[in-house]
Amino acid sequence: MCTEDNNVIQRFLKGMSRFKERFYENDSELMRQLAELGQHPEVLLISCSDSRVDPALLTGANPGELFIVRNVANLVPPFHLGDQQDGARAAIEYAVRDLKVKHIIVLGHAHCGGIKALLGTLKGDKLNRDFIGAWVSIAYDACYKYIIEPIRSKQGSNLSLKSQEDELSSIMEHHHLAERAIIQGSISNLETYPWIMERLNSGQLTLHGWWFDLETGDLWCTDEDNKVFLPMLE
Repeated sequence: MCTEDNNVIQRFLKGMSRFKERFYENDSELMRQLAELGQHPEVLLISCSDSRVDPALLTGANPGELFIVRNVANLVPPFHLGDQQDGARAAIEYAVRDLKVKHIIVLGHAHCGGIKALLGTLKGDKLNRDFIGAWVSIAYDACYKYIIEPIRSKQGSNLSLKSQEDELSSIMEHHHLAERAIIQGSISNLETYPWIMERLNSGQLTLHGWWFDLETGDLWCTDEDNKVFLPMLE
């Protein structure tokens, strides 16, 4: 490896040493309890794999507080029983049915590469990748439900081809609309899981949609009906 790569690894190793010093030498009780009693996080956080948006860093969470699922574009596949193996569904099931988390947060962000790939496929561009295109296609319905359909409801159902092209063009020009719509779509998909709905109906679980503005550090959250985003930080 090159010297620069070695420097990066060495820096990370020093970070691990600081972590060990903080949580194992100076304050060992937390890690002792986590090792002996197991994890009991109250929050499942589903976020993007993007290196710029680290859930633990953003929230200041300690070890044991967040059960985290990360994937391209913070997507939640709809509930489906079949032969298809899916790490996201398995992790969600474990968090809800075994760890019995009280909150699920879907955390999206500005300048998401996965959303850019999705918008490219909507425009008709062929994505020269083996897996990304099929994965982001999960979010097609969300774009239409939370962006296109509201526009059509305001303009009326009789739209010309040009109007449809204008709709798509408006999404391309405002990536944050798609980024937020995908968060709303993931929350809607969570509601297709029967054991999630059971806990929602019993008041044991709450769903949250968060959108992080990478440029300003601001956080926007969905309302209770998952219809609009509201600013949350002062």
